[in-house]
Parts: sequence; structure tokens; C-alpha cells
Amino acid sequence: MDDTTIVNVGTEKINALWATVSQYAFAFGIKILAAIAFWVIGRWLIGFAVGMVQKSLERQKVDPTVLRYVGSFITVTLNVLLVVGILGFFGIQTTSLAALIAAVGLAIGMAWSGLLANLAAGGFIIVLRPFKVGDFICAGGVTGTVKEIGLFTTAINTPDNVLTMVGNNKIFGDNIQNFTHNPFRRVELKAQLSGAADYQAAIALLKQRVAAIPNVLGEPPVDVEILEFNLVGPVLAVRPYCHNDHYWQVYFDTNKVIKDALGADFPAPMPAQTVIVQQSAGA
Repeated sequence: MDDTTIVNVGTEKINALWATVSQYAFAFGIKILAAIAFWVIGRWLIGFAVGMVQKSLERQKVDPTVLRYVGSFITVTLNVLLVVGILGFFGIQTTSLAALIAAVGLAIGMAWSGLLANLAAGGFIIVLRPFKVGDFICAGGVTGTVKEIGLFTTAINTPDNVLTMVGNNKIFGDNIQNFTHNPFRRVELKAQLSGAADYQAAIALLKQRVAAIPNVLGEPPVDVEILEFNLVGPVLAVRPYCHNDHYWQVYFDTNKVIKDALGADFPAPMPAQTVIVQQSAGA
């Protein structure tokens, strides 16, 4: 076999290999493009379907808390099915994949038990309804307005406008205070009096002036009583009631009324302490 024959044979093999590679690369490229198209279209359809479900539930006046939780659950489920479908399009055995996912899920579940606990706690929050979206709560060490109850975390916007994500398990496993649940709440303030002050006149004056503050409820009436005593004198508890939406307005206005009402006609409370000095007879 001369050199020309060897070169021709080598060229033919290279051409055949190139043709095979080109054929498989073309087919694989088509599948890649199809997978991308399936993903984009599938994601759009998922968003459309979730939007339709949420609008349908909104027309039935379902609570926004349930709406968002159901939307998150449907989105995650449909995305998993979309990924499995795309892998099946590539010829990957989905039954084996399901077993693999189950094994991986078990391993992840053992390593991330807290994540699953958050998921379970989120379900209990939705079912038991200790609070809903829009409520002002104190839970998991965070105080603020509930913005969203997710699958794993709850979004709370604090009064200083900081969005805080708290794990559902931490919220559900701790005390929950819902300030929005009842139609009104009590404002807790104190007023220090001098020991020489007429406390009865101070109580009557504060009841009258605080009751005149805008948005203070007439029923239950304003409560002003002696709370405790200290070295300065009696301490009055000043407790007006108001709607939840007016809490801070009533809080600050009551402080102003206490200052103005007790500032002129009552002696300023000054701490006093008696000191006895004893000297020996020979000094």
C-alpha cells in the first residue's frame, strides 16, 4: 500500500467521523434548542396557569394568605414536572430519575431537616390561621406587618421599613402576638407625680384631657389610676383605648397631653433623699 492509498483511507475515515459527529451534534443542538423553547414556553404557561388559579380564588374571596401559599405550591410542583418532562425529551429514564430524586431528597431531608420543618410549619400556619397577610404581629423575635407567608419563610416588614424573612418553624414554635386580630388595643403610658401633688386632681384632669384626643375610644373609657410608688412620688398608669390603625398617633398625643396637663398646675417631680449625718461627741 503506497502513501497515496494510506492518505486516501485516512481522509475517508476522518470524513466519516466528521459526518457522524456533525449528525449527532446537529441532532443534539436541535434537542438543546427544543429544550430551551420548552422551558421558556413551559415557564410562561406555568405563570399563566398560576395567575388563572389565583384570579379564580380571588373572585371567590379567598384570603390573600391562602392565595400566595397555593400559588407557591403550584409553581414549585409544575416546575418539577416541567424539568422531568424536558429530561424525558432527552431520553433520560424518568423512573430512574424519580428514584434518584427520592434518594437525593431523603439525603437532603436528613441534612436539611430544618427546611422540611419550615415547610410543615408553613402548612400549619395556613390551616390554623394564627395570622394572615396584612396583620401586625410579633413572632419569632420580629415585630412588623406580614407581607407574605411562603412555603419555608414568612416575610415581615418591620416598623422601620426593614423586610425580614423568618423561618416558619421558628414562628410556629414560639409565642405569636397578633395586634390586628382584635378591633382595638390599649395604649400603656405612665405619668410621674410629685409626692406633694394632688393625685386625685391629676387623675381627673388626665382622664378629661386624654379622652379629648382624636381617635381615643369612648368605650372602654380612658383608665388613669395609681400604678406604683417610688422615691419621687406616685406613678400614674395612663391607658387610653384606640383602633389599631391609630395606635401610634394616640400614643404620641397622649404623651404630649401628659406633659402639657401636668406641667403648669402640679409641682415638678424631683427625686428626694434624706441624708442623716451623725457626729461623735468628741468631734
